[in-house]
Amino acid sequence: MSSDTLKKRKSKVLRGEGAVPEMKRGRVEGDQQEIRVYSEEVELDSRDAKQDYKQFKESCDSLANLMSEIQNLKANGAKEGCVEVEQKRMQSCILFMNLKKLNRLTHIRLKRGRDQTHEAKQRVDVLHLQLQNLLYEVLHLQKEISKCLEFKSKHEEIDLVPEEEFYKDAPPDISRPNLTKTDSHQLTLARLDWELEQRKRLAEKYKESLSSKEKIQKSIEVKKEHLSSLQPGLTAIMQASIPVQQYLSMPFEQTQKQTEVARHLPPPLYVLFVQANAYGEACDKNLIVSINGDVDEAKALSKPQEDSQDDESDSDAEEEQEKTKRRRATTGGQLDDKRREMLKRHPLSLCIDLKCKDGSILYLYFYYLMNLNIMTVKTKVSIPTDLNTTISGGDLLKSDTLLSCLYAGDHGGETPNPANRYQFDKVSIVCFSDYVEELGHPYMWVQNLGGLQFPVGASESVCSGSSLSASQMEKTMKLLKRRLQSRLALHRQFASLEHSIIPVSSECLYLFPAKIMSRLVRWVAITYEEYRDLPYTQHVTDAGLAKETDLYFMGVVERGTACLQAAVVLNPRYPEVSPLFSLSLSWKGERSGQTDDNLRAMESEVNVFKNELQGPHPGHQLLTNQISRLCVCLDVYLETEGQDDGVEGPREFPREKMCLRIVRGPNRLKPFKYNHPQGFFSHR
Repeated sequence: MSSDTLKKRKSKVLRGEGAVPEMKRGRVEGDQQEIRVYSEEVELDSRDAKQDYKQFKESCDSLANLMSEIQNLKANGAKEGCVEVEQKRMQSCILFMNLKKLNRLTHIRLKRGRDQTHEAKQRVDVLHLQLQNLLYEVLHLQKEISKCLEFKSKHEEIDLVPEEEFYKDAPPDISRPNLTKTDSHQLTLARLDWELEQRKRLAEKYKESLSSKEKIQKSIEVKKEHLSSLQPGLTAIMQASIPVQQYLSMPFEQTQKQTEVARHLPPPLYVLFVQANAYGEACDKNLIVSINGDVDEAKALSKPQEDSQDDESDSDAEEEQEKTKRRRATTGGQLDDKRREMLKRHPLSLCIDLKCKDGSILYLYFYYLMNLNIMTVKTKVSIPTDLNTTISGGDLLKSDTLLSCLYAGDHGGETPNPANRYQFDKVSIVCFSDYVEELGHPYMWVQNLGGLQFPVGASESVCSGSSLSASQMEKTMKLLKRRLQSRLALHRQFASLEHSIIPVSSECLYLFPAKIMSRLVRWVAITYEEYRDLPYTQHVTDAGLAKETDLYFMGVVERGTACLQAAVVLNPRYPEVSPLFSLSLSWKGERSGQTDDNLRAMESEVNVFKNELQGPHPGHQLLTNQISRLCVCLDVYLETEGQDDGVEGPREFPREKMCLRIVRGPNRLKPFKYNHPQGFFSHR
């Protein structure tokens, strides 16, 4: 049979993945060829990968052998188209087709493996997501359980009677011992019912007490009217008993003598004497007023003098001033005598002893400059216990700074009397502040206590004498006590700050976290010139917030390699006027509030939000609370600062503070606000 006939009788085989059989017509009409479908994927299920690999190696070896044999035949002179060469070539083609088939099967097997791996990963992801959801639900349930366990009811704030007293006093219908002794919940409800019943009874008693109180008040008013009618008779009796008081050496004699001496006081000191005694009797029993000085000299001064002497002295002073350049060296001595005469004080002075609750005493010595018609004051402080020696607080209790700015703007460096300027020109006194240390400070409130009124502002009401002194007495005495207490508190705080200890009272502990890593390492006093020369305080001095009368200090806070310098302006009216902090940080370069937004935010924490740090009234803990807040803010600043990726190893400042957000906004501000009692930091 010929080969063509065999080819016609061969069946068609369609190869491919998932191939669909296709019907074809042969040359012979009416004869439909036999069609079989072949799928490599189906065949792949029944084949073994190891056997395929082994077959692949054998085919490769056989193909290599056939190629070498064909090469040898050609080398031996076999012609092209030789039967033996053609047979080996056909065998090579068959092996090559087998290799291609094995390659296709390998790719199909690889694709199946990838698909199975992908499906397995998807199942794992679904299971992992379900696990995360379950863990989140567990965490949520745990939080809810902790909230329920920590829940505090309002009834816990009520101070209930003890159980023994409850069972003893409460009626059985409320106590119900058979039920409450075994059930704590029912016991609490029963005790609350008994508390309500008792409070209702007390409310009824309160109403009854109010009605009885009104009756008693009416009877008291009737008795007062009766006693007031006896006043004229008692006054007559007291006048008649004066000889008896003298005979019995009654204590009125000392008061009478002081009153006699007070007659020789100059009018301003006399007004102060009367008003201080009146205030002491009415408001402060511990206030002591005494008169010091030479009474005889005061009596001699109280005699009337001829006006011609004053005119002659004025004319002589003018002549001396005109001829100053032409006089001899003795002229300076004459001017000194005239200056001493101009600045002469009255021989009598007034001393007021102002006692505080802690036992400290403020001695106020009031003087009157006769020719200048102004009053001055000097101070002295007596403390029951010895204060710790402090270098930075050495100026706090000095007479020159203790009463500075008791009222806003009252520095006491210049005389408040405008007429004194012309008097100083006659005797060549350039500045009255050169004599303040010897004569005392002429504060404006001192003039008001003496009834002296000098024009300051057009809007002020005009009053003089005793009415002016009385209107200022109570307020001034309270301010003086507050000033002394605040300076003593500062003195004690500075003694601790110099030893790198920040004193925080128990009432203010809630303002700060329990653990503060930054520490105060230095606290010293600086001068106004040193403060003004600092580069990061220029904006404060330009704004007029730093004056020569203020007190200046420098604090240094360190943590690790970071060093924070705080320049502090302490107003004399502290704590009414809070301290002002200016910051400079030395860490990875120099930074200040002008160049770093977060340092500016730290300045705001201590300068702007100072009311949070005021502490208990009257706010003596403000400065130390500000310093503690500064240490906390430095911890937050350093712990939330990003670490350089190029640096290996642990962080220099590990995060120990809990923050809701590390930074916020385009300025990348850090969370400096401490939230109590949750204990976390947040942004403002």
